[in-house]
Amino acid sequence: MASNTTLIITSGLIIFSYLFDLIGGKTKIPSVILLMFMGMLIKLLLDYIGYTPYDFSTILPTLGTLGLVLIVFEGALELRYSRDKNSVIKRSFFSAMANLLVTSLLITWIINLISGEDFYRCFINAIPFCVVSSSVAIPATANIGKEKREFIVYESSFSDILTVVLFNFMANNKHISFSSFTNLGAEFGIIIIVVFFSCLLLLYLIGRLTHHVKSFLVIAILILVYSIGQVYHLSSLVIVLALGLFLNNAGQIKFPPFRKYFIYPKLGNDIKLLFQLSAETAFIMRTFFFIIFGYTMDTRQLQNLPVLLSGGAMLLAIYLVRFIYIKLGSKTDLMPELVLIPRGLISVLLYYSLPPDMKIKGVETGLLFVVILGTSIILSLGLMISKRQRLTTQQGADDFES
Repeated sequence: MASNTTLIITSGLIIFSYLFDLIGGKTKIPSVILLMFMGMLIKLLLDYIGYTPYDFSTILPTLGTLGLVLIVFEGALELRYSRDKNSVIKRSFFSAMANLLVTSLLITWIINLISGEDFYRCFINAIPFCVVSSSVAIPATANIGKEKREFIVYESSFSDILTVVLFNFMANNKHISFSSFTNLGAEFGIIIIVVFFSCLLLLYLIGRLTHHVKSFLVIAILILVYSIGQVYHLSSLVIVLALGLFLNNAGQIKFPPFRKYFIYPKLGNDIKLLFQLSAETAFIMRTFFFIIFGYTMDTRQLQNLPVLLSGGAMLLAIYLVRFIYIKLGSKTDLMPELVLIPRGLISVLLYYSLPPDMKIKGVETGLLFVVILGTSIILSLGLMISKRQRLTTQQGADDFES
């Protein structure tokens, strides 16, 4: 393929993705749905003309990892800590943990009914279906209240982290024993040390670098630390979240020696530039990830009735757990929290991270696509209903005042 043709196609896809974001803002349809369908359409078109391009599935995990790191980092850079936010942080953490554990057990049971495999294999295959996708949930909160948005940003980030921790723990411990938990404790000890030194190093570099290009260097170091952590099977998303939170809240630290060596007048402007760059880079990564995921989909699986029924059962389990938790645990409004639990990028990443000998026939990309598509459709419908209710309530209040 000529270089000019490649550039035309690449820039065209980015333009379409931008338009999809604008459409999503008006219609509440997540842009990832449109991106996946675009990938499927491209595949059908290329099959029709008989053209077989490069096998893009080989680069899908890399794109997804980059997108995930940048999206979590971007979300963390938006959060300002204060003591009055301890409540929302605790609520979001326990919500993410409770929903993950209960949903994983229910979906494990569903997979067991489908396949008849043992509990361990069913459980590790269930985990990718149980994570709230921050790459979809965070952009979807753009037009909701600040408090609810903060809750969803924290919850989806915690869900990503806890799910990765659980997945790594299960993948590394086919036989769980006391030493499994001591190793997990040692892992978190190492993560705390890495977080501490990485935070200081990044902040020091940002303040001392005089070169006009430094945001990309910070992002490169962030990705390097994440990747090294992954090589040693550490839950590196914890590091990403902590770095983002630290950089955005470093100015609140009052310790004099710290302020002397690490805080400088232009810190706020540099953090804003870093946030903008990470957001725009994450947009590019997310665009190509979901287009390629749609392209690599085996659309014939969507004509398989058992796949659709299994996907429907998983969706029912996901929203049943969410409904019960909101009613009994958080005791807050059902909407929009009920629908802000989409599946997406990290679900695909975890699925592709499954060891080949652990994969179960019938639990494949078609089933994953049904669940991702189902949660995205429910998300868009729920946000539209929530917006209509909010406008009706506001109109009623205005009429009452007049």
